[in-house]
Amino acid sequence: MAFEKIDDRDLTILKTLSQNGRIKISDLARQLNLTATPCWDRVRRLEKMGLIKNYKADIALQKIVSHITVFVVLELESHRAETFQHFERAIERYDEITACWAIGGGPDYLMQVVSRDIDQYQSFIDTLLELRIGIAHYATYVVTKSIKMNAVPPFDILLANSSK
Repeated sequence: MAFEKIDDRDLTILKTLSQNGRIKISDLARQLNLTATPCWDRVRRLEKMGLIKNYKADIALQKIVSHITVFVVLELESHRAETFQHFERAIERYDEITACWAIGGGPDYLMQVVSRDIDQYQSFIDTLLELRIGIAHYATYVVTKSIKMNAVPPFDILLANSSK
């Protein structure tokens, strides 16, 4: 896998923006010992490279509405490429699925689903099963308490002793 060439200032920009996407360019520039224009140029270059995909707010959903988060591990009926493609296209349209990963070493996918309650979740799963999108087996794991959620990549750990 080819990695983009970035320097320490670029890494500082990525780390800072992953923690605070609303930081003012002037404040970010100050952290980098740059003026605003070259700092802004670097941010735009990182965006064009696809290293900054978007900017988001971290919403405290539990303060807005009662809900449950469910992790679903599932296995498909077939391991043919078209079965995986069909499943992946089908789940794209469901906002309840807030994340989905293809995984190895056992089941095929791990999905994160957010629902109002367990009844709504079960109705959603029933809908997926009725679609006949290749689901052979699934297991449901209801989140009872969120311990740690960190959307900030561990740059310092990932980049330690690596050549950039």
